[in-house]
Amino acid sequence: MALTPEDITRIARLARLELSSAQAERMRATINDFFTVVTQMQAVDTHGVQPLAHPLAAVEPVQLRLQDDVVTEPDRRDAYLANAPASERGLFLVPRVIE
Repeated sequence: MALTPEDITRIARLARLELSSAQAERMRATINDFFTVVTQMQAVDTHGVQPLAHPLAAVEPVQLRLQDDVVTEPDRRDAYLANAPASERGLFLVPRVIE
């Protein structure tokens, strides 16, 4: 999927960017080069390859430094909700913004 100059102009307008024609052409070439790399990566057969938790795990054993999942903060929900103008079942109630 190669981008056209019109695509770059539209994307720049949506992103609120002002690009000169030289900048737009350079951006188009850069993005199209990226799409080429993605296409090459998608062409690689990865069936049967196990996913890695860490990129170095393919060449050496890696011990991940993970913290224990423990509660470190006290439950202060009732104290926080005490100042709320409205709450219900432990949740803040706010006015409806979308009709």
